[in-house]
Amino acid sequence: MRYRREYATGFLLSIAAALLLMVNPILVRQAVDGIGRGISTRQLGLYALGLIAIHTGVVILRYFWRMSIFSAARRIEYEIRNDYFAHLQRMHLGFFHRTRTGDLMARAVNDLSTVQRFLGPGLMHGFSTTITFAIAVGFMLTVDVRLTLVMLFILPLVSLSFIALAPRIHAQFERVQDQFSTISAKAQENFSGIRVVKAFAQEPHEIQAFAGLNREYIRRNMGVIKTSGALWPLIDFFLGLAAVMLLWQGGQAVIAGRITIGQFVQFTAYLGLLAWPMIALGWVVNLMQRGLASMKRLDEIFAHKPKIADHPDARPMRTMRGDIEFRNVSFAYNGAPVLRDITLHIPGGSTLAVVGPTGSGKSTLVGLIPRQFDVTGGEVLIDGVDVRRIALDDLRRHVGFVPQDTFLFSDTLGENIAYGLETVDSARITAAAEVSALVSDVADFPKGYETIVGERGVTLSGGQKQRTAIARAVARDPRILILDDALSSVDTHTEEEILTRLRGVMQTRTAILISHRISTVRHADQIVVLDDGRIVERGTHDELLQRGGLYAALYQKQLLEQELEEAEVAPEA
Repeated sequence: MRYRREYATGFLLSIAAALLLMVNPILVRQAVDGIGRGISTRQLGLYALGLIAIHTGVVILRYFWRMSIFSAARRIEYEIRNDYFAHLQRMHLGFFHRTRTGDLMARAVNDLSTVQRFLGPGLMHGFSTTITFAIAVGFMLTVDVRLTLVMLFILPLVSLSFIALAPRIHAQFERVQDQFSTISAKAQENFSGIRVVKAFAQEPHEIQAFAGLNREYIRRNMGVIKTSGALWPLIDFFLGLAAVMLLWQGGQAVIAGRITIGQFVQFTAYLGLLAWPMIALGWVVNLMQRGLASMKRLDEIFAHKPKIADHPDARPMRTMRGDIEFRNVSFAYNGAPVLRDITLHIPGGSTLAVVGPTGSGKSTLVGLIPRQFDVTGGEVLIDGVDVRRIALDDLRRHVGFVPQDTFLFSDTLGENIAYGLETVDSARITAAAEVSALVSDVADFPKGYETIVGERGVTLSGGQKQRTAIARAVARDPRILILDDALSSVDTHTEEEILTRLRGVMQTRTAILISHRISTVRHADQIVVLDDGRIVERGTHDELLQRGGLYAALYQKQLLEQELEEAEVAPEA
């Protein structure tokens, strides 16, 4: 255990504090017996000063004891949170497709805080109460054995009340945490999709749905409260019973002359010191049950291993020509075939275009290059090396990827373009923005590249977000540039402008374009047509038109749609 020194120090200080605290009832006994003998005011004052000194020492020891254990618990929390985040960063995309974001957030915040409370206050009070109980019982035995045995019969019932109900509290708390995850997921999803909610006027429906989840959360919490609430009457009963028995048995011992009044007061003080440990011990058990429940939920995430990771034989690749080859590649997702027997060669420095109907496997095909997914059959090679044998950091450093779902961070426009660069380079940002035809838009922004784009780029139009994503990919100066339907939200004029500028960039690198628009891909060196996960056609734009296949049909359909649009505009003009 990395923080055993801090915990050991804390535990030793707690022992010292407990021992010092046990001297307090002894001084009280001496003072009480002394008053009976008629001691002077000066002697009484010395007893008072002794009590002040003892309590001062206990306060100092407790301060450093808490600092030692709490600081260790906070550092452990810090490390677990970092490990949790780093673990999620390494996880493959399929994991996030199956796991709700709100659930991951709930575990990172709520469950981790519960674990910290067990590692901090839980362990601290658990050890402290055990030590205090053992030492106090030892001192009580020196006063009166019979009276101590009576108290030892009653006081453990306080802790046993907690322990008896702990399994039920554990199960109930697990259900509470699960429901909290559901609420977090619902809220996160709703806030992310607030535009859709408002567009369809579904605010009342969403409010009602959230209220239903919240009611269930309260209902489950009430179960925990009812179980925990039953403990306090039991505690009051047993502590009250202990006080009654002490008065009865202790009073008889004083009357019989077995103990003095001062010893009776001393014993009462020890009983007072034991009241909190008996309560705290049960509370610690409660904390432990909650902490274990939360740690179990965190372990469920840690138990998932990333399916996309560096192979033991992976080697670095500092430079890359960008020659890509698919050899008999197949891919299935959850057992459903997506790609079938793909064999394709993309020479370094050339441009490949991929077209085909929706769901034909285009995005999956290009996702295999930076290993967003791994092939289930065949192999993908870059410069003759299987991508699974290339270090992931090197592989992805050489690939600039613009996915269909454009995501921008809630930061400045410049920071979004520079994302992926080791240092923010204004010249590279501007050059990349020029390539993506974003410079004219930036001039209209209130703070230029320092303009905050909002969460997910909410302040930008769809076309501006796509052009920002293109600039982000270009700014990295990758050897392989992949544009997955990255121009779908821009008009044809802007598209042509971007493509013209991109051709200059793509002359020195391998480029892969996915698009539903023939105008986007017509100048590519090679075009492949995917249908149902297979390559059904390949060639240049002119060659594919001459064959009269699926590509030609797509081309004719788009020409007809363009003519119809122009015909609709003409009468209005």
